[in-house]
Amino acid sequence: MLTQEELTDIVRSFVPESVFPEGTQLLEVVVPAEKYFLLIEKLKSDQKLSFNYLISQTAVDFTSNMTVVCHLESTEFRYLMVVKVILTDRENPAIDSLTALYPTAEYFEREIFDLFGIRFNNHPNLKRLFLEDDYGYPLRKDFRDEVNMIER
Repeated sequence: MLTQEELTDIVRSFVPESVFPEGTQLLEVVVPAEKYFLLIEKLKSDQKLSFNYLISQTAVDFTSNMTVVCHLESTEFRYLMVVKVILTDRENPAIDSLTALYPTAEYFEREIFDLFGIRFNNHPNLKRLFLEDDYGYPLRKDFRDEVNMIER
């Protein structure tokens, strides 16, 4: 069983730019968007880690940026990890899709696209899940719906 420090060292060996916020309940890592897929792929395929389960994938709008949040688990070793990516381009937020690694990512990413407008590169079927194509992105802080009088 690896310690949190050993897990941190392994992640740093995969992505040296990784940042590990302190004071978090679970091991948390923030990586650049261009290294997101690479890191997740290595976390899944490395036999010492085997992060084989994508628990959840979501996003948060912090007004100045949007953050994609991914919870992973190794069901073999019982490791948990949170991987975050900060997206500063609010006009065209985009990140690589995880569907090639975890088929369940297809619906997580469609929901994120539908509610936040974040695009997932190489997604096999990126289209709205709940809302009409021209509706806007209701979980963005700057969302306005004049017809239904919804304001954030």
